[in-house]
Amino acid sequence: MNEILKQAARILVVDDEAHLADGIRENLEAEGYATEVAYDGRQGLDAVREGNFDLLVLDVMMPKMDGVEVCARLRAEGRQTPVLFLTVRNAPEDRVRGFEAGGDDYLGKPFHLKELLLRVEAILRRSQWYGDASAALEFGGNSVNFRTYQASAWDGAEHALTHKEAMILKVLSEREGNIVTREDILDRVWGYEVFPSTRTVDNFIVRLRRRFERNPETPMHFHTVRGVGYRFTLQAETAEREADLDG
Repeated sequence: MNEILKQAARILVVDDEAHLADGIRENLEAEGYATEVAYDGRQGLDAVREGNFDLLVLDVMMPKMDGVEVCARLRAEGRQTPVLFLTVRNAPEDRVRGFEAGGDDYLGKPFHLKELLLRVEAILRRSQWYGDASAALEFGGNSVNFRTYQASAWDGAEHALTHKEAMILKVLSEREGNIVTREDILDRVWGYEVFPSTRTVDNFIVRLRRRFERNPETPMHFHTVRGVGYRFTLQAETAEREADLDG
């Protein structure tokens, strides 16, 4: 990552194991990141509310408030600070719970320092790509603001997009009219060695169709390319064209 960007990035580490939290801070600072530490979930939640961080490195199992609850509360408040979970609970169901709460990545304890640094860099790189994106998208009577995550649908309904919904829509819109594979979406939105499967992408597309398609069962903008991925079009295409893509 560009050294200037590293120096500009602010990271909050939240972990009740003080020696681990302080060690992570020292190593992140050695990489050029401005880093602060909180030692329990409630303290971390207050710090994020008061500060302007680019990344939250968040332990899951903590006193007063666990990391998943901290993340869920931040998302409910509309705060989209990226979250990297750290935890000894690395079972698939635990990962699912973390991602459903709005987490961006998941690293099991114990971990190698190099892997932690790579994941931090990858998340910040994705955040920079998203932040550099154009602010708005309009299609089929829908309007999306990528900066505020707010959207107005063709039927007048107002929607607050999740970070992942907005990122997936941004990936598709940047390659409007072209096929984007599920693997490409996973790589851009979640990064390397991620837990989500290609089925996760399908579920997000279903959610986007329900928000923005006039008839989600016969989509005019979010087109499935069977066995490959998706193709997004600003102009509505006919159901016959969609059938051709699926066939």
